[in-house]
Amino acid sequence: MTDHLAVSSNSALTYLSPAKINVFLHITGKRADGYHNLQTVFRLLDWGDYLHFSVQEPLITTSSDISSDAPSLDKLCSELLLLTGAESITTNIEDNLIFKAARALLDTAIKLNKLPKQLPSVQITLDKHLPMGAGLGGGSSNAAATLLALNEIWQLNLSQNQLIKIAATVGADVPIFIFGQDAVATGIGEELTAIDLPDQHYLILTPDAHIDTATLFSHPRLHRDIEPLAIETIQHQSDRYTQSLLAPYRNVFTPVVISLAPAVDEALHYLQGLEELALGTARMTGSGSSVFLPLDASVVSDRALLAKWIEDAPCAGRIVSNL
Repeated sequence: MTDHLAVSSNSALTYLSPAKINVFLHITGKRADGYHNLQTVFRLLDWGDYLHFSVQEPLITTSSDISSDAPSLDKLCSELLLLTGAESITTNIEDNLIFKAARALLDTAIKLNKLPKQLPSVQITLDKHLPMGAGLGGGSSNAAATLLALNEIWQLNLSQNQLIKIAATVGADVPIFIFGQDAVATGIGEELTAIDLPDQHYLILTPDAHIDTATLFSHPRLHRDIEPLAIETIQHQSDRYTQSLLAPYRNVFTPVVISLAPAVDEALHYLQGLEELALGTARMTGSGSSVFLPLDASVVSDRALLAKWIEDAPCAGRIVSNL
């Protein structure tokens, strides 16, 4: 998430917390720790939530003997953070990824002996626009914005690489939002290599459906052994998955999700009916419910046509572009 996404004043910061899409998504095997290795290309979008960070007075004195044990960190976070706008997401603030990100940031600062003796408390206001469970990375993006903003506000001076390592402990999709640009991702999503992709617009639909992630990963139809591709191959074959989606590229979760969620099947089928005009291949993003259709430049300028496509869609839709 680069600096131009933050707007600051003397005592406040506002961050765009952008959505992401996976232009393809493969599972290449299961790890010894129980997680799965992935290969994907992430794109960040010009659509997302907004997080407002307001510095409060007076300063909070941090205990000289504070440790990284859970009670100490929870107490410190509760003193330093006031989160509003997330009440519909989690009942307890401790369960929200924003809080978990702040907690992980403080934990690292303590372990690196970088925690200042005094810190300002911060009011965080979440202006939510991205639907939950949609495969757009909304919660992960919120966590990343929190890491970036608090690192600046609290003057911890942690590097991007340090923040990416913290982000990976919060959630597999959090690192890409710290990285802040289109990337090939491997590992659980935390190993990121920049990729230069052409600018694109997308028609994205967000059906009201959500499938539990554990259910998806345990489903017998899920392909978990896709042959890994070299990162250089993925970088050089972008024409096979940006506008179109040609073999071997695909989203391995798609057949599973559409078998379990009729609303996703309907939305994807609708977009597939527009492929000939849009000159793109419709697909699902992540393991969530959102589906999108890359749009050829020839149709992007036809606002009436795009408005008609959105009006006729079986669920909420919008036109977005890469960030």
